[in-house]
Amino acid sequence: MIADLKTFIERERPVWQELERELGRVREGLASLSDLKYSRHLLALYQRASADLARIQGYSAEPELKAYLENLVGTGYAEIHSATRNSRHFKPWHWLTRTFPDTFRRQIWGFNMAVILTFVGAMLGGILVLHGNEGREAIFPSQFGHLVEQTPSQRVAREERPTEFDRMSGHKARFSAELMQNNITVSLRALAFGITFGILTVVLLFYNGVILGAVAVDYVMDGQIVFLFGWLLPHGSIEIPAILVAGQGGLVLGRALIGWGTPHSLRKRLRLITPDLATLAGGAAVMLIWAGIVEAFFSQYHAPVLPYWVKITFGTVELVGLIAFLFLCGRRAPSEPAP
Repeated sequence: MIADLKTFIERERPVWQELERELGRVREGLASLSDLKYSRHLLALYQRASADLARIQGYSAEPELKAYLENLVGTGYAEIHSATRNSRHFKPWHWLTRTFPDTFRRQIWGFNMAVILTFVGAMLGGILVLHGNEGREAIFPSQFGHLVEQTPSQRVAREERPTEFDRMSGHKARFSAELMQNNITVSLRALAFGITFGILTVVLLFYNGVILGAVAVDYVMDGQIVFLFGWLLPHGSIEIPAILVAGQGGLVLGRALIGWGTPHSLRKRLRLITPDLATLAGGAAVMLIWAGIVEAFFSQYHAPVLPYWVKITFGTVELVGLIAFLFLCGRRAPSEPAP
């Protein structure tokens, strides 16, 4: 029994309005019922509105309020009890601009570890290159023999010859597809290697760092810094972070298998991280597709056809944009409840 209907309405109206607002966010795809904490909060709002509807059933003087609550509770029931509907309606733009960066930030520890492993590997690679050809032979696989046989200056001179400008004429699309396939394979391997409790993911990230550091120091020592940045930045500013994101997924998987810091069973740990792993893998793949296109149609052109300052500026803008996207995109206002 309600002693004071007016006071009751004033007290409960904020709850109804919040429920109405959150149901709108769920319908628009701005909130997900797959988040346990959020779904419990929404269910509590729904149950309270249902109880309020039951309490005013005997008041014939408030037909509009009763109709409003009946509609609100009905909508809430439809959304809450059909949560699986949202999983069957994939929204690419929402996934790219909100789900992916949000997942990246939630598992940022894995990315930080991937960066550290790559950086340590790069330091070792740089140190080995300082020992001359013996260090190069110890680092570079046989298919990269030209990195041992030629100095960076010789390679740059070859790349800048006029006869080299159109060497991929008519083959750029195929070359781009090959780059995408190779890079996506390497990245997915870094993620899948998490099944080894993250051990092979650590090895792969470290070795990639060794190669990267060796190449960078080799060019820097030979005075080819401008060429190095002009060559690597356009595609590397996206490709390298993509591999790190894939490695991030592998480390997340490895940690879940080991079970650090959680009382959950192995099955539950894997179930909890599966959406994040799929998102990180998909995000890395999208980044690598873009990097492959840039590498084939932009990075392979050198001065004087394409000035290095243009390539460096382009790569820098890409890197800044990627950082802003990953760390800022999809963030909610302080007053906006988390999904």
